[in-house]
Amino acid sequence: MKMATDKIQRTLAMIKPDAMNRAAEIEKVIQQEGFTIVERRRTRLSRPEAEEFYAEHRGKPFYESLVQYMSSGEVLAFILAGDDAITHWRSVLGPTKVSQARQQAPDSIRARFGDPNNDSHNAAHGSDSVTSAQREIKFFFPDLTLEAGLTGEGAKEYLSHAVSPTLVRALTELCKVRPDDPIVWLADWLLVNNPNKPAPSH
Repeated sequence: MKMATDKIQRTLAMIKPDAMNRAAEIEKVIQQEGFTIVERRRTRLSRPEAEEFYAEHRGKPFYESLVQYMSSGEVLAFILAGDDAITHWRSVLGPTKVSQARQQAPDSIRARFGDPNNDSHNAAHGSDSVTSAQREIKFFFPDLTLEAGLTGEGAKEYLSHAVSPTLVRALTELCKVRPDDPIVWLADWLLVNNPNKPAPSH
């Protein structure tokens, strides 16, 4: 069983043009792996957009064919959220080259859905770092405001200081009382015992 790491992250996943006919199967893998799909967008990248997305590879020998390939048909971009999502999604993808993926990780997405005759047509993409994920999510979802403070360590910190102590007291009390409508009871208890409520004025 995968251990929860308390590091809820967001990452960009993208199904590339050659694997769009297998999109439903790849999406099923995403869900089976426990990711939450926060947002999705189907689009076709223009050549300038593909150049911008892969700008870090400009000047490398494969850059030109990569840009052509990525602007050759529709893609499907997802924002995935989950524990340690960036590393988890990259391990689900498998090695970058299809031939390597087929040898080293035969159950991976690139081994199953990549083009066996073309190493670089590897079915899907995943951000390789937190910085890349932020940039790539913004590239595909420019209008989406993601609350940066409530991911990963920030969320853990906030919950452990602001919410957990009160909630633990509330749930302990709830188990002792065992009311008929636990949700209403819990809501009332939290209102009365909210440590942040203003002190009554005298």
